[in-house]
Amino acid sequence: MQDPNTGELVRMWIAGWSVSRGSADPVDRPWGWSIDVGAPVGEVGRHVLPEPTEADVRKLGETVTAPGTWLKLFAEDATVRPWLDERWRLDAPGFLMSVPLAAERHAAPAGYTVTTWERGGVLRVLVRTEEGHLAARGQAGLAGPVTVPDQITTVPEHRRRGLGALVMHTLQSAAHARGARTGVLVGTPEGQALYTALGWTTHAPMASLVLEPAGPES
Repeated sequence: MQDPNTGELVRMWIAGWSVSRGSADPVDRPWGWSIDVGAPVGEVGRHVLPEPTEADVRKLGETVTAPGTWLKLFAEDATVRPWLDERWRLDAPGFLMSVPLAAERHAAPAGYTVTTWERGGVLRVLVRTEEGHLAARGQAGLAGPVTVPDQITTVPEHRRRGLGALVMHTLQSAAHARGARTGVLVGTPEGQALYTALGWTTHAPMASLVLEPAGPES
């Protein structure tokens, strides 16, 4: 059974995600939202359905023609995959998560420095070695009382040193200082483990499917 808060959390997520990615504002649809993204690689736009039905998903699958269009469906992969044909590629699943924000301070481990800044409603955190090499980074879109952490990355040789947690705590604290009180994100299967350990709650799975370009005719 779906968490009754899923629809509102999804709305909060796309509000902050749109700021983080610099996309167009989400457009209301009867089934959810559409977002023009226009990323240089991989995503021209997305349709987000917090409570996907077979009828709505099949209609989108039949009417969408632009490769690089994504469907973000808050349901299990196994539920929605049969609703779409082979032109739609199933990507890795995601998990809708949230956390109440609080003021917190976390020092960088020895040998690392942390830089934080905000531009255009996007918070950014950069963790570097003392020699200036990139070790970890992340950003978060601010949308009023909500912040959406996004693109959290740790360089492979610097993993298992608490840097992912450092980035998250720094983003959460900076967002709280700017008035945000709730964090919302969609995490990867790997990210879900980290965020759960940091106190985030999982609310719903998310299936991601993208329309692939048509192959050459034989």
